[in-house]
Amino acid sequence: MAYEQNGRLPDHQNWPRPELLYSEALRELHATIESDWDSVKRSACQTAAGRALWKHVVNDQLAELFAGETYLNNLYEKIKNDRMNNAREVSGVILAVRTLWFESKLEAALESFGGGAQVVLLGAGMDTRAYRLNCLKESDVYEIDFPEVLEMKETLLQTAINNSINPQSKSLTRIAADMREEDWFKKLQSSGFIPEKNTVWILEGIIYYLPHSQAMGVLKTIADNCSLTKTVLLADFMNKQSTTLSSSNFHFYSDWPDHLLPTLGFSEVNLSQIGDPDADYGLLHDPLNLFNKLRGVPRSFQNHPDDGTPCCRLYLVQASGLLVLMLM
Repeated sequence: MAYEQNGRLPDHQNWPRPELLYSEALRELHATIESDWDSVKRSACQTAAGRALWKHVVNDQLAELFAGETYLNNLYEKIKNDRMNNAREVSGVILAVRTLWFESKLEAALESFGGGAQVVLLGAGMDTRAYRLNCLKESDVYEIDFPEVLEMKETLLQTAINNSINPQSKSLTRIAADMREEDWFKKLQSSGFIPEKNTVWILEGIIYYLPHSQAMGVLKTIADNCSLTKTVLLADFMNKQSTTLSSSNFHFYSDWPDHLLPTLGFSEVNLSQIGDPDADYGLLHDPLNLFNKLRGVPRSFQNHPDDGTPCCRLYLVQASGLLVLMLM
């Protein structure tokens, strides 16, 4: 393994290269993605590229398949340049930390339930957790995303491995739905989801793509349907300054998600920032990198007091549903 326990990362010469073993059929499928999909849908492949190129810490054997050559090569060159120039933050590190945080919290939530549960991935994209996480072996997994994203995901799998891989999860159900529409929850229920069963909701890299009213609607729908059972919400939120990084894609923000969620009906809200003890994983050892510098600045500050740069924050949030005990 190229990653060392002391937190040092591989240098530019030893960073794991993408293998790029693509057939012509796979290249044609990825060409369709690049030509036909908008930037929001393509972000699913960019996320896969990040997981593929940080495979020394993220064990995702299917990520290269879903990423495509273009995104793999582009990110690899950025990482190589970062390491050659001794950059304090290496491209893709946020995605690696975010992935590890979600997986550790997911496993802990399932353990707290004491058995199988339902796991719902909203905006699942090219996520592969149902195939690779052993902690899901007793759980029913539901993936929700645009129809063309889920269709392409299935086609890539069939083309590459001819259905020779089975999910680790107890079951895997893909639901074609647009989270911006109000019928996504009805579609989830009609596909077998049971509101009365213990559930983990995962909103990873998705909520900030939605307009404010639609993002709030998604959060409220989850909150309204988690009062009869144990529920855990895992989500990441951008603050206002982060949305300026791509104003055409990022819309919803919350500077204080730990204050927002209780107003919607969630409880026991825990918030972390990239670089916090539970959101570091030995990948952010430089005390002067952007994330560690931000941790020392009050969250109310929109700009860094030292240099005036925007305080772009990504919050990793875990919350519980407000369980209402029904008295008979």
